[in-house]
Amino acid sequence: MAGRRLLPTAVIQSRPGDDIMPDVKVGIVMGSDSDLPIVRKCTEALDMFGVGWEMVISSAHRHPEKTARYARGAEDAGLKVIIAAAGGAAHLPGVIASMTLLPVIGLPVAIEPLHGVDSLYSIVQMPQGIPVATVAVNGAYNAGLLAVQMLAIEDNNLRQQLNNYRKNLAKKVEEKDTALREKITQDK
Repeated sequence: MAGRRLLPTAVIQSRPGDDIMPDVKVGIVMGSDSDLPIVRKCTEALDMFGVGWEMVISSAHRHPEKTARYARGAEDAGLKVIIAAAGGAAHLPGVIASMTLLPVIGLPVAIEPLHGVDSLYSIVQMPQGIPVATVAVNGAYNAGLLAVQMLAIEDNNLRQQLNNYRKNLAKKVEEKDTALREKITQDK
């Protein structure tokens, strides 16, 4: 991608079968490779809507220089939203948010011994002036959807896709309700 500045470690994803890689709009940063099984759910949501993403491992504590380079260069690199996943002290989303004007979505990752409550509190309790949108502990799919919603503010195609997605969710609820009513009627 001409003109795209990426850290050498970034993994860029396009949809299977794409001849041309979509523009990367979402940066996904995780504090450790142990977060990957959770973080993959972000990519499922982004892929469903055809949103290009990149993924890196960085650490606010173990490699603050890399984290700073990524955060400060994200906007110039063409990113529009950053999803930052972290467990434990979970400073990564806040540190990134302090170094960019891009929206940052914090994804608390559950680890022992506090099962993600520590991560959630660390991310959601940002000081006034440096907001981080926060999803549920291990709520990676919703982090991806929230990134899509943010992008849909200026992208009518994504907005229509989201509208159809929501209509499909409602349709599934109605189908389950109908099936339940039929089962109750049959059981009488």
